[in-house]
Amino acid sequence: MRVDLHNHTILCNHAQGTVESYIQKAISLGIDVYGFTDHAPMNFDPKYRMSIDFKEFYESTILHFKNKYKNQINILLGYEVDFMQNIPMLDEILNADVDYLIGSIHFLESKKNNLDDEPWGFDNPEFIGNYKKKNIDDIWIDYFEAVRLLAKTGKFDVIGHLDLIKVFKYLPNKDIKQIAKDALKQIKKSNMVIEINSAGLRKPIEQPYPSKELLELSYELNIPITFSSDAHSLDQIGFSYDKVTTLAKQIGYKKCSYFNKRDRIEVDF
Repeated sequence: MRVDLHNHTILCNHAQGTVESYIQKAISLGIDVYGFTDHAPMNFDPKYRMSIDFKEFYESTILHFKNKYKNQINILLGYEVDFMQNIPMLDEILNADVDYLIGSIHFLESKKNNLDDEPWGFDNPEFIGNYKKKNIDDIWIDYFEAVRLLAKTGKFDVIGHLDLIKVFKYLPNKDIKQIAKDALKQIKKSNMVIEINSAGLRKPIEQPYPSKELLELSYELNIPITFSSDAHSLDQIGFSYDKVTTLAKQIGYKKCSYFNKRDRIEVDF
């Protein structure tokens, strides 16, 4: 079964193409389960996320096409939610009637807990210079501590692009597995799924998220997986699917997960 659970719509302000065109492309690629998880509304960084004013429209649109194409593909409804320590997530999203929630880290915040210190959008090329302002090991440690805290909330089903911090190839000197181990243990404890996200193959790092090393550690910890292309355009749907599934099988995975009303379902891939 072909599963692709992390995809966006034009409502996030930085994607292209209609919902229906995405679904038709997914069908043409033989995808069996296709999930929409647009960037959830939040009182921060409105340029790159859906407005709360469109929540009802987004959900009703996805459900409309889910029904229209029910005999051809299983369409799922979800959100990708930014977890931040100093800026609250919206209860309307956390309690939404969806199939699943992806929790992601796109910003690193000041440890001073001072909102005057602007969170750093570390995966945005506009702010890439910040990597040279701090010790790279400290950046990675701070990132995976945020991942650990995200998992500890127990509010999410999937962890988005686990090692996104590597996007621009600024890699740590310390062992990556040791840096990420506590976060992965918490992901396991919180019964979350890790997505193998092929978007990293389109980025400077030219690797899926997570790396082979972290996927091996995830397998050792018996953490389940799913697959995602993180599509923001039609040409990205199902991107490098065979490559990421081959990687998962090489490590030992035989099943992947998807969701129905927050219940996890495992299938062969």
